[in-house]
Amino acid sequence: MIRWGGRGHGEGPAGARSTVHTYIGRLRAALGPDGVHIKTRDDGYLLHPDEHLIDTRAFEDGVREAAAAVGDEERVLRYDRALALWRGELLADVADAALRDRIGLRLAALRLSAAEERARLLLSLGRHERVAAELPALAEEHPERERIVADSMLALHRSGRSADALRLYRSVRGTLRSAFDAEPGRDLRTLYDRVRRDDPALRRAETPTYAVRVRGEWLPWNTGGDPALEFCNTYAGWGGEPLPGSEWLRGYRTLAVWAGHLDLLDDRTVTRLLRRAEERPEEASAVLEGAGVPERAVRVPRGRAGCR
Repeated sequence: MIRWGGRGHGEGPAGARSTVHTYIGRLRAALGPDGVHIKTRDDGYLLHPDEHLIDTRAFEDGVREAAAAVGDEERVLRYDRALALWRGELLADVADAALRDRIGLRLAALRLSAAEERARLLLSLGRHERVAAELPALAEEHPERERIVADSMLALHRSGRSADALRLYRSVRGTLRSAFDAEPGRDLRTLYDRVRRDDPALRRAETPTYAVRVRGEWLPWNTGGDPALEFCNTYAGWGGEPLPGSEWLRGYRTLAVWAGHLDLLDDRTVTRLLRRAEERPEEASAVLEGAGVPERAVRVPRGRAGCR
């Protein structure tokens, strides 16, 4: 609601009212053909966003719905719909670079997080060729998003395009060096070595042998024992090389789903945490990095508790 200041709100400069009327008239003429209408209400003007599709809002809603969906197929479908709304640079024709950055950085990060999650789901469903066809271009554009790079390499490798996977790594490494004065992370370097030596384990989806799928995450099928014991045993794998059996709880998203699965959090809270992790992945990573101190936890044999 754009409200015109009246008595008690301070008077505008001479001619201000007519200037506002002129600009409102121009806006009506420009937006009217697209079905956007500005209505006069009392001492102001009102635009009803529900009368017109605002693609940024539809995109955010679509990503939230995808994160909250239960089945993997449904989640992929909803991510497809949301990402299809991204048809180019935000506000490309109506704003300068500084304004686009200020308004669009959060949306751009959300788009990348959604693309990462969609790729992870497709890989778990065995649709590596689809990922190989769509994701490498985004990896080239955003070499700093190592999860996108890793999933692109894995998809290419599983599609029989190992040379392209190695080429992508070298391209990303060169960009990181020149643009950021940085090297690829340990996980990405390890993946490169595994692709180069054609590790047979990379050829198949890394599905746990005893697990249940909950909200798109693999959890141990026997989850349901003492939560503190299960958490401490798995927490021992954080902060360094993963210990056997600790791989399932190494991400913020999985941690939130696990807590909900054990009824430590209600479904609404889990959905909110998943949405926040999608929108602000750097904060989620910082939370895990801050918690991942291996000296504070030890793995113990089944049936014995120990967390220090």
